[in-house]
Amino acid sequence: MKILGIESSCDETAVSIVEDGRRILSNPVASQINLHALYGGVVPEIASRAHVEAIAGLTEQALKDAGCQRDEIDAVAVTYAPGLIGALLTGLSFAKSLAFALKIDLIPVHHIKGHIAANYLAFPDLKPPFLALAISGGNTMIIDVEDYTRMKILGATRDDAAGECFDKAARVLGLPYPGGKPMDDLAKQSRGGVYKLPLARVTDAPLDMSFSGLKTAVVNIAHHAAQTGEDLDRAALARDFTRAVSDMLVPRAIQAAKIAGRDMLCAAGGVAANSIIREDLRRECEENKIQLYLPPLNLCGDNGAMIAAQGYYEYLAGHTAGMDLNAFATRDLA
Repeated sequence: MKILGIESSCDETAVSIVEDGRRILSNPVASQINLHALYGGVVPEIASRAHVEAIAGLTEQALKDAGCQRDEIDAVAVTYAPGLIGALLTGLSFAKSLAFALKIDLIPVHHIKGHIAANYLAFPDLKPPFLALAISGGNTMIIDVEDYTRMKILGATRDDAAGECFDKAARVLGLPYPGGKPMDDLAKQSRGGVYKLPLARVTDAPLDMSFSGLKTAVVNIAHHAAQTGEDLDRAALARDFTRAVSDMLVPRAIQAAKIAGRDMLCAAGGVAANSIIREDLRRECEENKIQLYLPPLNLCGDNGAMIAAQGYYEYLAGHTAGMDLNAFATRDLA
């Protein structure tokens, strides 16, 4: 079964064709980084317009790369939530028109489920149940994946997402947007241990996280150095910040796996590309005899293949939608 997946929840237009939920036939992505770098973050209106400009041509490219004709596509899967509402509506509207014109099913996919499904593309033998650590620019969750479509949130951030904090920290350190890779590269230049940063705990929910205090601490350290003329060890601060993020994520993921009785853990989302977090996950999973699955870097960020992959399992579960399907900026993981 060939499913065409469309992802447009933020600043990347992505269209992919995936066969049977596991084999990528094509996966082109049109990035908007250069458009938003000037502003230090995503501008929703600019993102929406860029999606409109790119999506038709990108779909043609996906078909060409896959060697497929339109009538060989069996269904269209699309991200309908969560994300920037204008960006989501662009992809959803296009997906509806495609499904209607080709007389094929429309499959709604939750963005976080899509990130988790990226692991199915990288690891063909992977099957639920397992635990997932979903860490991206807009979401940070620890999820018990009971089966391909049924999932339960065990822990989540109470405020900012880990990826958002990376972008804000990168900005005050004078690094370009998006901040994930520049922060990773800068952190590799130091062993850290220079700056003491806060680690928040939620007393009534030990698996929940909070990153706003960490973000504020980094901003305050950078501003204080600028105002007093003190030297700021940017590499050390990047390293200590990344270590703090990892220290909030990794132990909770391990604890959640033990609570849920899972012996497999999958990472998902853009922050899963961070080298320090990946190494910490490897070490802790090995020590705790948990099988770790880390998607390759090209499947950590937003892409259409992950949406098509999850769409396949949503289709098998009977989760299709009509032309009245709407987009949602926020949506529970149901």
